[in-house]
Amino acid sequence: MTKAEAFAPAKINLTLHVTGQRQDGYHLLDSLVVFADVGDKVSAHKADGLSLCISGPKASGLAVGADNLVLRAARLAGVTNAAITLDKHLPTAAGIGGGSADAAATLRALCISHGVSIPAPDEILELGADVPICLASTSLRMSGIGDRIDPAPTLPSLPAILINPGVPVHTPDVFRALEAKNGAPMPDIPAFSNVADCAKWLRDQRNDLEGPALHLCPPIADCLAALREQNALFARMSGSGASCFGLFATLEAAKAGCAALRRAHPSWWIQAVTLGCDVSVFQSSRDTT
Repeated sequence: MTKAEAFAPAKINLTLHVTGQRQDGYHLLDSLVVFADVGDKVSAHKADGLSLCISGPKASGLAVGADNLVLRAARLAGVTNAAITLDKHLPTAAGIGGGSADAAATLRALCISHGVSIPAPDEILELGADVPICLASTSLRMSGIGDRIDPAPTLPSLPAILINPGVPVHTPDVFRALEAKNGAPMPDIPAFSNVADCAKWLRDQRNDLEGPALHLCPPIADCLAALREQNALFARMSGSGASCFGLFATLEAAKAGCAALRRAHPSWWIQAVTLGCDVSVFQSSRDTT
């Protein structure tokens, strides 16, 4: 039996400029996206019928119904004979692409366990605007509705802390609360020699969803303040929230800050991570028994 496992890393929007809205309601974005070395895991092997088991510290409350993105990804790939397990570590409705990353990891795992091909890009978009970039799981510039993905300059490893206050924020609500929907896109992304250079450049960029998300979820402000109190070089909300990230000069500083924040806020999800990791970290592994 071939069993495949794929990593579903957290997706972090270092920037998120909303540059327009199409007549069909979809928003146009311009975002520098990186991935973290924390995430969920998806495993799959052949079985009679299609099933999903969800385990892990963040499994509570997740439904295994037909609308689950993992099962939708399997059906999109034409797979109806797989036992899939989702080991859930990322908070949901958190602005770090958890569900999209799980869908992408499912496709990667099924490629190995079942020998299927990755669906066409326009089909993948049916699963969600973030799924194509989560399938790549490397630092990229994402624009359009998520359908345009362009290379970004090679980024240095970015030591960081991720925080989520445990309050779900639903993306449609945040977009509805956004008043200005025609912001300027990002300028060209320069090459950064170190994390301080990156933090300096990010200060002149935006996450246009941070303001409306703060209005809907005030604890986001507490997360940002907590990161700044730990002397983060830069702090911002990711995606549509409520997760926030802070960049630090070294991983040791991020780990020390993480420990202090966990003591002060034991109910929050807090992780010391490295952002901008090499894509090889996220390749699927295979066990044959």
